[in-house]
Amino acid sequence: MKYFSGLLFLALIVQSCSQEESPQVSPSSELSQSQEVIPQTQINELIFKSLQETGDFKWEEQSDLLIWSAMMHADSILTIGYKPSMESQPNSRIGLEKVTDPQWQAAAQKIVQTIEETLDRNQSPKYRLADENALIHPDLPFLEVKFTDLSMIQTLRSMGEVRYIEPRSYEFDYALLQEADPDARILSDAGCENSPGNVPSSDFTLISPSAKSSWNYEDMGIDQAWAQSTGAGITVGVIDTGLSPDQPMLNGLFNSGESSGRQVLRFGTHKTGWWFWKRYDGPDDQCGHGTAMSGVIASPRNTVGNAVGVAYNSNLISVRGTSDVIVNSGNEKDGVAEALVLLGNRSDVRIISMSIGDVFSNSKVADAVRYAYNRGKLIFAAAGTSTSFTNWVGVIFPANMPETVAVTGVKEGSGYQRCDTCHSGSQVEFTVVMERSGSNNKPLTTANFGNDPATVGGSSVATATTSGIAALVWSKNPNWTRNQVLQRMRESSDLFPNKSSQYGYGNLNAAAAVSGVY
Repeated sequence: MKYFSGLLFLALIVQSCSQEESPQVSPSSELSQSQEVIPQTQINELIFKSLQETGDFKWEEQSDLLIWSAMMHADSILTIGYKPSMESQPNSRIGLEKVTDPQWQAAAQKIVQTIEETLDRNQSPKYRLADENALIHPDLPFLEVKFTDLSMIQTLRSMGEVRYIEPRSYEFDYALLQEADPDARILSDAGCENSPGNVPSSDFTLISPSAKSSWNYEDMGIDQAWAQSTGAGITVGVIDTGLSPDQPMLNGLFNSGESSGRQVLRFGTHKTGWWFWKRYDGPDDQCGHGTAMSGVIASPRNTVGNAVGVAYNSNLISVRGTSDVIVNSGNEKDGVAEALVLLGNRSDVRIISMSIGDVFSNSKVADAVRYAYNRGKLIFAAAGTSTSFTNWVGVIFPANMPETVAVTGVKEGSGYQRCDTCHSGSQVEFTVVMERSGSNNKPLTTANFGNDPATVGGSSVATATTSGIAALVWSKNPNWTRNQVLQRMRESSDLFPNKSSQYGYGNLNAAAAVSGVY
């Protein structure tokens, strides 16, 4: 699969996914096992048509035959979200109530029993566990089952215990979007190419002891904020493509120079392979995007001469949840969901940074976002980065969820003009200056390897920068709640108390947010 840039989507993007409860899935017409599988080309065309007409595609609105056909074109595994039958607002309870509680377990077991009885009655092949050790997820209210019986879709949709059903691994063909606009260009703002570059001296300031401060830090008041806070004591979790073992700034030199007394941890929740043979593929960044985002947040301030992070004394936890920035495969959705649970369960993590997303929403990942949010995490997500032709479509998933804080990038200068490849929309909360006027140069970050900085663009770097600013604010006010930190960031932003329909509260001011003087 070709690796695209940070949130590079040639697509019409899903509209807002709200915390309001999704409509109960409903059964469709009677089905016959003799029905033929809808060709994959037709499914892709239906998805594309929906994206064109509504900016969204929802599995819950599709026919039983379409969902079943999508399963057959993938791994035949269905993701089933469950709830106690009498629970009217189950989404709001995810992360607050354990799925091991009797009511939730009873709902899951009833679904399993119904599946067994239906398949036995239809003399269908016995269902199999989607994963040998995780038929029912231990933390999130969903289960996954592998079967080929079409009538099972209708049976499940009639149950009060079912919140949603979705094909686990169906992947939309992005080539359709390229064909629809032959002039659309694939750009490389912030993707898997993350090598050291020849950064002009005018794009950074050399600061003590010999670190490079990115040109946009002055625009955002970050360099002034350092006199009061450097992020000490705050842990930021980054869900992305991992951390390069070849970048010393995020490994052995993490504590060096003026950065000390902190830790960097690396985890991997992404798996490769299929079904029983899936295996975790480790925490190492095989793309470069995750290393770039982690560098923006927490790269140390030392004598090496590399880029310094916004919160250069914060702790960092990197989780490789996806292989690239588009979370579209079944394994990537699993990996991101597991990463959110991992960070949600850690009491030391206060901030989660997600510069990743997909063309339309996924209920499993949405469940995991709610889980982390309900456990007190402040979650920043990128509004989206794509070609200049398609970036008008709005804020992508999961940045369009109310549980996340959507961030996008704008150009340097007066007024508000989004970066050439950035998305904007009503769900955007903050903007970050990340594209120079005239040259269009991007901010500095750490490369995959070496002691020279790279550059990175798009709403990805805007999100990482915002996560670092939040760490500065929270470090100065360690007893504050998530809402207090977020409100201070709002109040100190450029447009507050007004909110733009495209740019939220506008550019952040780190110095004002930390000091409380604005």
